[in-house]
Amino acid sequence: MVAGQWQRVGPAHATKHQQGVSTPMAGKFEVHQDSDQSYKFRLMDGAGNIVAESPRFKSVSGVVAGINALRENAATGLVVDLRKSQH
Repeated sequence: MVAGQWQRVGPAHATKHQQGVSTPMAGKFEVHQDSDQSYKFRLMDGAGNIVAESPRFKSVSGVVAGINALRENAATGLVVDLRKSQH
């Protein structure tokens, strides 16, 4: 991986064909190393759109822990509507 560039593990939009029906590929995490040797990750959807981007981590183990924390919290997180009630 070259510093300052995102590492893509597969095509941005992959599909699986079954009997003429295409199913979009699940999202993925991309790990990036900046020129200052810090790491970040992006969560991408199956179409290659950025869903979330992390803060910087000092180590690869830190970025892996961040990805695991996002996975755990997203699965159990509550949706809180902070818009003002319109009466």
